[in-house]
Formats: sequence, structure tokens, C-alpha cells
Amino acid sequence: MNAPTPSLRGLDLLAEIERLRRARNAVILAHYYQAPEIQDLADFVGDSLDLSRKAASTDADVIAFCGVRFMAETAKILSPEKIVVLPDMAAGCSLEDSCPPDAFRAFRQAHPDHIALTYINCSASVKALSDIIVTSSSAETILAQLPQDQKIIFGPDKNLGGYLARKTGRDMLLWPGVCIVHEAFSETELLKLKAEHPGAPVLAHPECPGHILDHADIVGSTRAILDYALASPSETMIVATEPHIIHQMEKAAPHKRFIGAPGADGNCNCNMCPYMALNTIEKLYLALRDLAPRVELDEALRLAAKKPLERMLAMAGGTVGKGDVGRPVFAGD
Repeated sequence: MNAPTPSLRGLDLLAEIERLRRARNAVILAHYYQAPEIQDLADFVGDSLDLSRKAASTDADVIAFCGVRFMAETAKILSPEKIVVLPDMAAGCSLEDSCPPDAFRAFRQAHPDHIALTYINCSASVKALSDIIVTSSSAETILAQLPQDQKIIFGPDKNLGGYLARKTGRDMLLWPGVCIVHEAFSETELLKLKAEHPGAPVLAHPECPGHILDHADIVGSTRAILDYALASPSETMIVATEPHIIHQMEKAAPHKRFIGAPGADGNCNCNMCPYMALNTIEKLYLALRDLAPRVELDEALRLAAKKPLERMLAMAGGTVGKGDVGRPVFAGD
């Protein structure tokens, strides 16, 4: 049975969104962590940088980014001529929050012999203070191009940084930020789930802490996890990332079973991103109607933040947004 069409004061919101999409010449982007109803109406569904690049390649006048604030900022950095709206400007990110620009600037100044390799999950201001931006799919490729004796600050995600350090053997100074979603997975509950489903591979995002990645068969970006899930011959898989990505897995492979890795008590919703959940169909309609809330960046800041993004694109080439998938291989293994 189809779900009822959402409404706001009697409006058919899906029809209104479609009307406004055409009238505004808008492109609607949805991250994999958005609710299924938002994913289903988007022009593009994907991970953050890939979405921004796709939007930049269109002739759209308006980008409606159903994601979180740093993603919408990235879209504005790459498409300054386009209007960028975010359905709820309060949709932030715990990694971004963990790394205030002033504190990051002071940290850099305390380690002048280090370059800053910074995960894309950060504010435009922190990007502007960085040397190279990385994604979870491009970080290893970029690290391999840096001299072994180059001292590196990696932030803001200590889990992704720790994973890369173990896999590559690089010694990096880690900023102590974490994603509250990936930090919430329980090792004990994951082991119970593995025992209930012997042989089911565990697919994990590298934002998970090491004790979760230790039990993963595959570690990769959201796109990489999705690609592996669809290509794998396994009929049942355990997914250790924000569970809304399972919607795309189930659409593409309805004959397979995808089980979200559990939180601390085995059935809490703590593995769902509360920031992503702030975006709704109603707020998307209002954003397209009012062209607000709008993401605006000072031009000097935008250009400064664009430089490390361009370095990433130059160094990572075709890996950006595609995601290399592999077993978690650590130095010394």
C-alpha cells in the first residue's frame, strides 16, 4: 500500500515540489543518509562531493541540497553562480562541530611543520585553513602521493584518520573529532548479529571506530559500500553506516537482505543521523518556494576553501566520489 502523499495546509507537496523544480530550474540533491521519501524525489542521490560535482555540471539555477550544511557549502564553493538552499540550516554535523575554525587555526600554528589533510566533513572556514581536502574514497590515494617524511595533521575525524594510519603505516597527528552516528555502533551487539547470521559480510564506513572496523569484511565510502553490496554474491549483509543507505540497496537488490548494525542496546535509533533527519518534504517545499534558507559565502572565503578542494581533485583524479573498496589491511598484517 502506498504511503499517503504528504501535505501542508491541504497542498499536494510532491506535486508542488515538482512544479517548483521546473519553475525555479532547480536540481534536487539527496545524500544517501536522507529519508527514503526525499531520496525518491531527488534528481541525484549520492555522497557529498559527488553530488556537488553533478550539480555543478548541470544548467540548473538553483541547487536544493538535502543533506547537511557543510555539503551545501561545498556545492556553493563549486557553483558560486547558483542559488544553493538547504531545507533546514540547523542540519549540521558533529564532525564539523568538533572542529571550530579558531581552534583549528591555533592547532595548525602550534605545528607549523605539518600540512593539514582535512576530511571534507568540515566547514568552509576549516577548508580554507587546510592544505588538501580528502574524502573517504580519495584519502588513501592522496596520502600515497605525499613524501613519507612529510608531517601530517589529519582532521576532523580521528576514526578515519586512525584507519588510514593503520592501513598505510603513516604517522599522523589526529584531530579528536568523531561522527556521533558511527561512534554509536556497539561491538557487542555487532558480534551477536554476526553470530545470528554466520557468513554475512560486514560492510563498514571508515568513520566507525577501530573496534567496529576490526570486524568488517569491507571498509569503504558510502558509494563503495553500496557498490559492494550490489555486486556481492552474499544474500545477507550487515551494514555499519547510517541505515538510510539501505533504501538504495533494497531498491537495487530487492532479493537481498540488508541488516543495519545495531547501537548500544541492540535496537536504538542512535545510528540514525539526527542532523540529516531535520530535512523533510515540507521544508524542501518551503526552501524551493522561498529560495531560503540560502547558503552564502564570502567570496574570499569561497576562493580560499576552493584551493584545497582543487588540490584533492588534481591528486585523486577519477577516484573522487567512486570509492575504492578493500579489506581492512593494516600495517604489519
